Amino acid sequence: MSFVRRAATVLAAATALTVGLAVPALAHVTIQPGTAEQGGFTKVAFRVPNERDDASTTKVEVSFPVDHPLAFVSVKPLPGWDVKVTQGKLPKPVKTEYGDLEEAVTKIVWSGGKINPGEFQEFEVSMGQLPKDTDALVFPTKQTYSKGEVVDWADAPKADGTEAEHPAPTLKLVPASGGDGHGMASASASAAPAAAAPSVTPVAATSASDGTARLLGGAGLVVGVIGVVIGALGLRRRPAA
Repeated sequence: MSFVRRAATVLAAATALTVGLAVPALAHVTIQPGTAEQGGFTKVAFRVPNERDDASTTKVEVSFPVDHPLAFVSVKPLPGWDVKVTQGKLPKPVKTEYGDLEEAVTKIVWSGGKINPGEFQEFEVSMGQLPKDTDALVFPTKQTYSKGEVVDWADAPKADGTEAEHPAPTLKLVPASGGDGHGMASASASAAPAAAAPSVTPVAATSASDGTARLLGGAGLVVGVIGVVIGALGLRRRPAA
């Protein structure tokens, strides 16, 4: 019996480890991919997991930076969801290679759809030209649930490097790798538009989920531990020859 108790303890520890690895991957609203090149154009997806067991996510509101506004923003249609793109006047004009930018997208709201418990959704946006004078863009996001709860993902990164309770989705910007004047933002970036008639074409979303991969890997770990425990119990119960 003492062996059985030890085996149960090992199994419980393995399960706890699996949950600890999986939950952080799905717990927060994030921007995917998390990095793009300065001065370029990119396509990103705001990945929104549903964190409640008794409610669905019914609205997602993403605020865009006005201190580093983006001149070109377009959204990819998402079946079942309505999208509203809001443009606003900037506190002061921002000089760009296309001229002074006085208005820009300040908010995008997706509503009318539903993210059920245990599911996530990705909301795709193509945007640029990414600024060259900052190393990050922050997109505070509000997640509304069917029971009326609103979770505000707007906390700035902590100075000590630890994660905030409700971190805002953040796109890290790195120096351009060279090539043309616009730079390629990332492997998933859209091509930079021509100066005469700028436009941005969204790219199809990737189907893989790092959070799902972690969950599957963790589940495999638990199954493996269970197999070891069962095998060990079988060996101990075999009669002596």
